[in-house]
Amino acid sequence: MNIRKIFRGAAICALGLSLHGGAAASRIYYIDALAGRDTNNGLSEQQAWRSLQQVNNQVFTPGDQIRFRAGRIYEGQLKPQGSGNAQQLITIDRYGEGYKPRIQGNGVMPATLHLLNAEGWEIRNLDISNYGADICAHRSGVLVQLSDYGTASAISLLNLDVHDVNGSLVKKEGGGAGIIFSNDGHDARSRFDSILIADCTIKRCQRNGILVNGNWSRANWFPNEHVVIRGNLIEGVPGDGIVPIGCDGVLVEHNTMRDCPRLLPDSESAAGIWPWSCDNALIQYNEVSDHKAPWDGQGFDSDWNCNNTVIQYNYSHDNDGGFLLVCDDGSAHASQSCGNKGTIVRYNVSVNDGLRTTGKHAGFGPIFHITGPVVNTRIYNNVIYLPERDLKMDSTLVEMGNWFGYADSTYFANNIFYTQSTADYVMNQSKRNFYSNNLYFGTHLNRPADKAAVTKDPRFHAAPLPGMAGLKALEVFRLQPGSPAFQKGITPPDKMAGDLYGNRLSAHPNIGVDGK
Repeated sequence: MNIRKIFRGAAICALGLSLHGGAAASRIYYIDALAGRDTNNGLSEQQAWRSLQQVNNQVFTPGDQIRFRAGRIYEGQLKPQGSGNAQQLITIDRYGEGYKPRIQGNGVMPATLHLLNAEGWEIRNLDISNYGADICAHRSGVLVQLSDYGTASAISLLNLDVHDVNGSLVKKEGGGAGIIFSNDGHDARSRFDSILIADCTIKRCQRNGILVNGNWSRANWFPNEHVVIRGNLIEGVPGDGIVPIGCDGVLVEHNTMRDCPRLLPDSESAAGIWPWSCDNALIQYNEVSDHKAPWDGQGFDSDWNCNNTVIQYNYSHDNDGGFLLVCDDGSAHASQSCGNKGTIVRYNVSVNDGLRTTGKHAGFGPIFHITGPVVNTRIYNNVIYLPERDLKMDSTLVEMGNWFGYADSTYFANNIFYTQSTADYVMNQSKRNFYSNNLYFGTHLNRPADKAAVTKDPRFHAAPLPGMAGLKALEVFRLQPGSPAFQKGITPPDKMAGDLYGNRLSAHPNIGVDGK
């Protein structure tokens, strides 16, 4: 993807202009940890610099390029200075043959790559670690930080391998993560505009994967905008996978989180992909599996202080805490939180979720956990598949919980609830629940009233199996000819372009994720 096209049309930054009004001359700087010397000028491969410190001493200007020799290890912190703009980005990349340039922080500084109060950067093709002798709170591989800055635009992290970051496992201590975008300061509100995190790997980082922080309180609402998190792999991370905070219109798509080890203390909660304090978040075509957090532990979550979250075309499987959390802290002050309103969950698949059997919350892992005074949640055209399971595992499909209030106006339609165990529903004091045109196959206790319910085998294309990885595995949920789910759905309350497989929807909807 050409990041320059994404940011086309942005204003030219003043730093990118010469005194005569023309574009400043750009240069290419080379760094070679073996053959370079810091006494060189850095402007050719033969005159390459040697150390990260020499890079940190330079103030770069729009259009400058920084190239690290591949097949080399660079010790310490990379903290470059200067800003580019959307038309003339400052870029960091590799040159030469061999493995990606390795930048090893060794836990000496809180972040191995630290970009502070800067914009107009594209950073790609680096290998980054930050493993110290001891666990340390706030430790990260990459930290992009604003402090009393205002709006920073056009920042991209592409094809980075971030791994082995031993931050704290405790969120209240400050945690740690592979990649963090952070806003702070007291004098000027800051935010990011037009940032892209794409095709990166985050492995063995604790506590979390990718965090994009922002001004979360509605009393100080200044959201990040045009944030895209796409095509990343998060593996071996025990905490939260991808969490956008204080964003408007964030797009999170085509990411995979898997193999999340059970490392968090019993007091900790975490989930796969979830927005907090965001409006209009779109979360699609992601896969989350094997999450083993001691509390929560769902694949996906629409959290409190959010409006109009859309979670669609995703795949959740083998997660201890279930498929989905929708929640609202009913005790939060109205000046800070807008609650949780208008969440849409559609055309997703959950297989073998809700596996928690250890820890303080053993045996609690409903597929849908909807808790607190959330309003107008719409859940339709999903497939939930529960294979036969151990009696110690939760087989609750829907549990309405109390977090200083219960849910109001929750809509379930056109879903397939397929169970080989004994499924249950717990509505508690939630109100105005609407169930219509769902397919229930297997044994369902306390099933809510559904006048248009279908109770026959949906006749999937093939039998699903626990542990199926990859979105292509979802081909098994296509419907065979003669399926009782064909044209038995109700017209959805929201406009939809197509089903899980890219087919246009017919005028007479099917039940499930196959709309053809």
